[in-house]
Amino acid sequence: METETLAMAQEIDFSLLSLFARATLTVQVVMILLMVMSFWSWAIIIQKHIAFRLARREAAVFDRAFWSGDPLDELFEKIGPEPSGASQKIFAAGMLEWRRSHRQDGGLIAGAQARIDRSMDVAINKESERLNNGLSFLATTGSTAPFIGLFGTVWGIKHAFEQIAISQNTNLAVVAPGIAEALLATGIGLVAAIPAVVFYNKLNSDSERIIGGYEAFADEFATILSRQLDA
Repeated sequence: METETLAMAQEIDFSLLSLFARATLTVQVVMILLMVMSFWSWAIIIQKHIAFRLARREAAVFDRAFWSGDPLDELFEKIGPEPSGASQKIFAAGMLEWRRSHRQDGGLIAGAQARIDRSMDVAINKESERLNNGLSFLATTGSTAPFIGLFGTVWGIKHAFEQIAISQNTNLAVVAPGIAEALLATGIGLVAAIPAVVFYNKLNSDSERIIGGYEAFADEFATILSRQLDA
């Protein structure tokens, strides 16, 4: 009997594709959903990695240009009306408000410093939204994928028990395929969730550092303009 059961178990294909093909429609839908979530998470991870690297490089290049000693008006003219980099946009927002704050007689409109600060804050908030766009999906995937996979496992085990009841056979060769199909859903859920959680924390930390750099630059720039306002 044991030899017969072992022979039957060896004939069963436990490859991932076979387990997926034998699973119930509900479990297959769960697996497909988890694979889509995993694929989209990796797309976001790769895109954010590239975007953050470019943001750091752009900030470093602009920082060197800003502190090179060239006049701010000259730097503003080089950047143009539609700057591409985040640091350039923050600088341009401050400079535009600085120029608008001058009256025709050369004096300054009251409240210029506050408006300059607010204009740069708005630019920073826009860049923050752009950098953090998509990170919420990673957080959602990390928190929900294991439970979605668990649902697929519970449903698959339920189906396996139904098959046992129908066949009235509790041999390993009968039980194992259904259990394996069910556990595959949990496995896919973990494969989707673990990278999402790890990279969400990393990317969120990277984003905070980049935004912190923008805020530090805005404070330094505001201080420079404040000196000119008080002169």
